[in-house]
Amino acid sequence: METTTFSPDFSKHPCFNAESKHLFGRIHLAVAPKCNVQCNFCNRKFDCTNESRPGVTTRVLKPAEALIRLEEAEKKAGNLVVVGIAGPGDPFANPGETMETLERVHAKYPDKLLCVSSNGLNISDYIPRLAKLNVSHVTVTVNAVDPATGANIYEWISFGKKTYFGVEGAKLLLERQTGAIRELKRHGITVKVNTVVIPRVNEHHVCEVAKYVSGLGADIQNCIALIPVKGTPYEDLYEPSASDMRIVRAKTSVYIKQMKHCARCRADAAGLLGEDTGSDMENEPGKISFNKGKYVAVATSDGLSIDTHLGMVTQLAIYTFENEKIRLIENRDVSSCRNACDRWNTLTGLLADCSVLLVSRAGSAPLRILKGNGFAVEAVEGDVTQILTSVFKEKRVPKNTLRLTGFCDSGRTCC
Repeated sequence: METTTFSPDFSKHPCFNAESKHLFGRIHLAVAPKCNVQCNFCNRKFDCTNESRPGVTTRVLKPAEALIRLEEAEKKAGNLVVVGIAGPGDPFANPGETMETLERVHAKYPDKLLCVSSNGLNISDYIPRLAKLNVSHVTVTVNAVDPATGANIYEWISFGKKTYFGVEGAKLLLERQTGAIRELKRHGITVKVNTVVIPRVNEHHVCEVAKYVSGLGADIQNCIALIPVKGTPYEDLYEPSASDMRIVRAKTSVYIKQMKHCARCRADAAGLLGEDTGSDMENEPGKISFNKGKYVAVATSDGLSIDTHLGMVTQLAIYTFENEKIRLIENRDVSSCRNACDRWNTLTGLLADCSVLLVSRAGSAPLRILKGNGFAVEAVEGDVTQILTSVFKEKRVPKNTLRLTGFCDSGRTCC
């Protein structure tokens, strides 16, 4: 079997060499919004610019946009050695976007270390292509090797146009992860296993995970303390303490080398480990500047909250700011653009006097077109007055109101 002949310098990889984390940076390109596994600790809908945890991103990128993002980051940072894809969903629930992005990066930056982080469910068929692209490191998240334990961690598993639940789903996921790790090692790819340590669920099972993945040939394990996230089944659990995690790593180190300096990176992280810049390096996330008209268009159903998806908008509230007060100009009918052949360019024509558009969600296609026409588009949910005050005064929008841009999450198309 043909294997890769690429010889990466692992000493420069900040995730695999703690000494390099202050010298060499990494960038995550957030091109993968969909996920095929619903974990009970995961909620990717909410973005906080100051929060560093897997699944968080300010914006989802297209592959071409990801390369531009990398080029800009390269100019700004200058020390980016590693390029990775880690969400905000799973890279191989979005295989087209993932592989195209890796191909583009490899073609322009052949010396970069390429990384992918996955749950392992759907990666196996792509491993030969990953090897040809010199993807040197792959992280597979394995939280349980006992299906009964896994059944308490995963709400559902989606594979082969079918959804699996409970023990059946956990068993399928483990089988796929097992095959994936073995196949990755056969192709000479370094494998890191992430394991989320969940109190009352798998905290006493982590050593079994370590022993199992070591037997498959995994190179290193990264035990990550649970971050209780609002809106998930585990939101009321506690985060394991630093002392708890030291004990876990001491026990698991008997079986496999442990990573001890994980920064729990965002899906759009860039720079040195622990120094996440977010997906917009030119502007502060959540801070909006006016560059066209003086008005702001708001997608609101009741005039009180920003609560409407861009794709569902039939009218937009138009606001201005006079004498330190927010004033409603009109509720503008934009329903005519819904059936237009060129919907989003038509919408920009209806908002020629506006500079900013605030909606609860916006898909990647309209976001790209509207921004290309000079609009500042932000996905937010919350009080109209509070958010507009921040916008008009050009201050940062409250972090708890920011939502994911470029991924409308409505389950329908806006095309």
